[in-house]
Amino acid sequence: MSEAEPTIYKGLVGVYADVSAVSKVMPETNSLTYRGYAVQDLCEESNFEEVAYLLWHGELPTAAQLAAFQKEERANRAISPALLSVLRAIPKDAHPMDAVRTAVSFMGTEDPEAGDVSDAAQRRKAMRLLAKLPTAVAATNRLSKGLEPIAPDPSLPFCENFFHLVFGKVPQPEVIKSFDVSMILYAEHTFNASTFTARTVTSTGADMHGAITAAIAALKGPLHGGANEAVMHMLKEIGGPDKAGEWIHGKFDHKALVMGFGHRVYKSGDSRVPTMKKYAEKMAEVVGDRRWMETSRVLAEIMLREKKIHPNLDFPAGPAYYLMGFDIPMFTPIFVCSRITGWAAHVFEQAADNRLIRPLSQYTGEAQRPVKPIGSRG
Repeated sequence: MSEAEPTIYKGLVGVYADVSAVSKVMPETNSLTYRGYAVQDLCEESNFEEVAYLLWHGELPTAAQLAAFQKEERANRAISPALLSVLRAIPKDAHPMDAVRTAVSFMGTEDPEAGDVSDAAQRRKAMRLLAKLPTAVAATNRLSKGLEPIAPDPSLPFCENFFHLVFGKVPQPEVIKSFDVSMILYAEHTFNASTFTARTVTSTGADMHGAITAAIAALKGPLHGGANEAVMHMLKEIGGPDKAGEWIHGKFDHKALVMGFGHRVYKSGDSRVPTMKKYAEKMAEVVGDRRWMETSRVLAEIMLREKKIHPNLDFPAGPAYYLMGFDIPMFTPIFVCSRITGWAAHVFEQAADNRLIRPLSQYTGEAQRPVKPIGSRG
């Protein structure tokens, strides 16, 4: 290959764009780690609020540090009447991700430190987003169904408050634990598309709200965050385990994409799947409906046996959220309420040692040519 013809890495496959201390997939154990802790261990030994603190501060909190973190989060949950008016104006059939993206952008216009991109201000903005996003997501969902939004309850922990905001009640502890686990598993995942988008926007000197608005736009796509919604639509289309084999072989015959399978990083299976599957199974037990888990089992067995492709996190997360009672269009906004922690951690890291992200492209268009008068063209 000559110097005039550089190697093109489509999709930036195999390209190391920067260094990061936030998370890593450890190849020797096939474990996703946050700040060195295996995510499956965090799911069993910690909760989402502790993990949010870990991602932002580098260490798990002491009891006093966690209490202070929780106090600040709970004090910032309310959203403004102006934002509620904006959410009311959004068409009821709009996708919730479009509403959430708009909400974050609007929050940026209201933020008292809108023009301040210092580390301290960015961290305060991140906390406000962590606290307010569930309120905005739940309000969007309720308004789309003709229901009035519910005010946040500062006496409730993060996950319990989310169910309160959506349903007006807190479910049994097994449901809360399953949801908490999903939030931990979705919180961070190295230089994925939305995280890299957030870092790119941050590299220009933009503030937290600009970076997160762009990240939400990236996350909406079905090849990224929207996959958990697509998985549940797929399972409902199939209808049950007895139809799964015929359905998936029909996809094979037409070389069609099967949602919830494969991953750019994991080649031996997504390390998050066993933990999420465990808690999705618990949800099936709580609800008393194993149809979706059995359908998933058949699909996963056939995909592994015939295509050597493993499921990713979205595959068990989709039915888990459905069994919790969430509407399918809510799945990716829930992802946002979790991933704000990882996005913000990367915004802090990018800004701390910033360089404008500006890659090159190999031009394949016309050579330079003269502009002809209009009468001589054609």
